[in-house]
Amino acid sequence: MGHLLRDWLRALGPNRAGIALVSALLLVLIGPRLARLGKGSFDDVLLDQLNAHIPEPLGQLLHGVYQVSGAQVSAVLVLAVLCFLARKRFWPELICLVIGTGGIVLLVDRLFKPWFARPRPELSLLEPSGFSFPSGHTAGSLVFYFLSCTLLAAHYPRLRKPMFVVSSLWVSLVWLSTLVSRAHWPTDLLAGAAIGYVWLSFCLAGFTVWKRHHRSSSLP
Repeated sequence: MGHLLRDWLRALGPNRAGIALVSALLLVLIGPRLARLGKGSFDDVLLDQLNAHIPEPLGQLLHGVYQVSGAQVSAVLVLAVLCFLARKRFWPELICLVIGTGGIVLLVDRLFKPWFARPRPELSLLEPSGFSFPSGHTAGSLVFYFLSCTLLAAHYPRLRKPMFVVSSLWVSLVWLSTLVSRAHWPTDLLAGAAIGYVWLSFCLAGFTVWKRHHRSSSLP
């Protein structure tokens, strides 16, 4: 067990391990303070300024993006990718994606949101349910799309660049849509992105170690 942990930390690397540690400390120290911010805070000012400068056609488009990227549609997309992996018999990738997407939902919705219990911004256009901090849209989209791209690119290297470009553009639109729809505060997105990046790094490091040990154990 000890050597697996060492291999996992080695695969994670000092930079990503440092980011994970700093993110955890900031979440614990600053998170409760952010949860108490509301009307008149810098978060509120940023939301007001953003919505004041977004053209109405773009705003309508982003409202649609937020709705399309909701839990029900995202669940269908996740299921489609899992079915593809199963059809191709990419079992390690399938397990990694299940752990990655399921884990980030549990972390955000079951642990962090109830812990901080931050209310949603006022005047939300779509009336989302639940607490606001951190953003599940931000963390979930980052983990699902970039984890899927990384796992699939190993089998389809020619598609690596197009997949990451399209995913980056879509994730950026999803993040922006949460602000324009006033479903989240800006700091919700920062926290969600940090948590998503850390969890994505953990999953990819674990997948690397598993593949390495599986490959060495299968050698004669």
